[in-house]
Amino acid sequence: MVQDVIGCLAADVVVQGASPRESIADALGVAQTIIQYAGTVAFAISAALLAGRRRMNVVGVVVFGVLVAVGGGTTRDVLLGDLPVYWVADPAPLFVAAIAAAVTIPMARTGGLSALQRYDVVQVSDSAGLALFTVLGTNIALETGAGAVSAVLVGVVSGVGGGIIRDTIAGRTPEVLASGSLYASAAIGGSILNLMLLETSVWPPIASTIAVAFIVVLRLLSMHFGWGVPRFVIDRSEDPS
Repeated sequence: MVQDVIGCLAADVVVQGASPRESIADALGVAQTIIQYAGTVAFAISAALLAGRRRMNVVGVVVFGVLVAVGGGTTRDVLLGDLPVYWVADPAPLFVAAIAAAVTIPMARTGGLSALQRYDVVQVSDSAGLALFTVLGTNIALETGAGAVSAVLVGVVSGVGGGIIRDTIAGRTPEVLASGSLYASAAIGGSILNLMLLETSVWPPIASTIAVAFIVVLRLLSMHFGWGVPRFVIDRSEDPS
């Protein structure tokens, strides 16, 4: 069973009383932490930019950035009953998100964001954050005893949850549902790939690394080549209602 493979990964840590989140984090190492914070920064910046377009005040920009940055992980922990949620025990992600959102304000006014946009730094970081949060959420769900379908669902919610919260609060249809780009689709594919690799007894850190790379590459390729999910459109002139 997948749960048995994941359980073996962190058996020693769990025996000592560590939480599922801590055991997975220890197994994947420092690289996970780096990418996780990069994703947090990217989500906070995307929220701050949208807040500016919605003419929010400075405090609103920071609060909005924090909500979006930690939204997906918070939803994951609530779904799994892993309470208190991760940022209660370690508030560092809150501070990182707040600083990133606050720094975005002067950067946007001075044109400093143009350099980031030119080299697609935000998009790459966002894709990396999506990938890591999805795989991490999937693994944590498996370790808490969730079935394969539930683990994929939790993983995808963890990955895309921040963006959904961002767009919903801003009063627009979530981009992940409306844009047709390979965002949630990439997360679903990567989460399923992670499960398949674990079922074939691939060492969990290797399985997670492959799944993360798959999501990042697929997401970036879809952005470059314009790949996406077909849209369902009804011509209003033909709508009988």
